[in-house]
Amino acid sequence: MATKKAKKAPAKKKAAPKKKAAPKKKAAPKKKAAPKKKVKRTPNGAFMKAMTIGEALHPIVGSKPLPRTEVVKKLWEYIKKNKLQDPKEKRNINADDNLKKVFNGKKTVSMFEMTKLVSKHLS
Repeated sequence: MATKKAKKAPAKKKAAPKKKAAPKKKAAPKKKAAPKKKVKRTPNGAFMKAMTIGEALHPIVGSKPLPRTEVVKKLWEYIKKNKLQDPKEKRNINADDNLKKVFNGKKTVSMFEMTKLVSKHLS
């Protein structure tokens, strides 16, 4: 009879030794960029266009045509002068008699709603 040779298990390969990572190089100090020259912005023509003021806004901002930005500035001056900003919730404006006409009779209006209500009185 023929003898069977026992099969040997394949030899396991040895893992290659891990190489040590090269030490990290420190980053070179960055050069500070030269300060940029400030370019004066030119205002957008649509914002600077004079608008006619509605009757309800006359006691607050006057009757002369003004750009929308100036109307909002004068409105805030009026609010601060008469202390109409809510002391607890600064985003709310408490309307007096003049502002109630602008705010469609509302007693309290948020500053975001205010601009929407004021735009109805500008044309």
